[in-house]
Amino acid sequence: MDKLNIVGGGQLNGVIPISGAKNAALPLMCLALLTDDKLILDGWPDLADTQSMRELLASLNVESTMQDDALHMQINGQIGIEASYDIVRKMRASILVLGPLLARMGAARVSLPGGCAIGTRPVDLHIMVMEKLGATITLEDGYVLAEAKQGLIGNRITFPMVSVGATENALMAAVLAKGQTILEHAAKEPEITDLAECLIAMGAHITGHGTDTIIIDGVDRLSGTEHRVVPDRIEAGTFAIAAALTGGEVTLQHARPEHLSALTALLIQSGASVTAGDDHMIVAGHGRPKPVDMTTAPYPDFPTDLQAQFMALMVMADGVSHIDETIFENRFMHVPELMRMGAHISVSGGSATIQGVDGLIGAPVMATDLRASVSLVLAGLVASGTTTVQRIYHLDRGYYRLEEKLNACGANITRVKE
Repeated sequence: MDKLNIVGGGQLNGVIPISGAKNAALPLMCLALLTDDKLILDGWPDLADTQSMRELLASLNVESTMQDDALHMQINGQIGIEASYDIVRKMRASILVLGPLLARMGAARVSLPGGCAIGTRPVDLHIMVMEKLGATITLEDGYVLAEAKQGLIGNRITFPMVSVGATENALMAAVLAKGQTILEHAAKEPEITDLAECLIAMGAHITGHGTDTIIIDGVDRLSGTEHRVVPDRIEAGTFAIAAALTGGEVTLQHARPEHLSALTALLIQSGASVTAGDDHMIVAGHGRPKPVDMTTAPYPDFPTDLQAQFMALMVMADGVSHIDETIFENRFMHVPELMRMGAHISVSGGSATIQGVDGLIGAPVMATDLRASVSLVLAGLVASGTTTVQRIYHLDRGYYRLEEKLNACGANITRVKE
């Protein structure tokens, strides 16, 4: 199992190219199930999670090949309808094949998923969506069994809470359903907009994406297309925080500043400077950060996927800050590891109070989930001595060549294979 050794103390200065978004690529890949034609995804991020999805789709008879940074995908033969536990257990996003399989084949057998151990993250909303569209759902032996023998039928669906994954599944199912589907209280994340834009290029009739009400008029068939995956706002945000934390200046190439307005506002409050261009951001840190309070909430507010990284910044702040996590329970698993490095943090339920410290000390720490693991890397960048981050397979699920990108800007990170 690989680990990272990080020698802290240096600034980050340079240019970091931002990769295609993992959380956009995963549902985009599932669109290959909705057409017989070729789907090409440019800027596809080659990560553990996207490779797991590639493996899952291969088991459903979707062939894929890489050409430069583009993934070429096309159905070859009869589409399979079973997403087996052996593949699905690696990644929660596997549930995203449920909607496309039901829409295209009228049946699906999908194992209940695995992935990061962040709270319960139930699939109830995905099941609710499919039932609203006319599917019959049963749970049996750890599998979701879904049937819609007469095809899916459009309906009005109101989400009781914002869910990105369930909104994506609803979009993918509704595009081939009979009649009109209206999604109310839908997720507004850029990844939803990206998915809708790719579907529209394939021939789907969708309006309202990017708002909380999305209207889909079903069509009989979809064609192939070529689509560029939206840049990863979480990767961009992670490196923006790293620049502010180390006191350097980093240009984030291909970043979309409009997707990071909540983070940008807090970075400026903390004393960093942020310059936004059309397709890049420049972030610079200026001395010790000021304490800033933060609450996670659905887009366009502060993303839960940047909470752990922002905490690493606040650990070094000159004063007391508070972080409230409202999206997932059990998402403070990085706190004990940061405290091993000298951080002063107390947690009560979904709230954390951080008393900033003058410095951190390198220590052996353990990654618990994807975003928690990268917060430990950020802390290691400013700690004295060497920090060893173990179980970094979590990192490889969501960050493309993380240590390469940081080392190119002056970090001292070594991957050790065990």
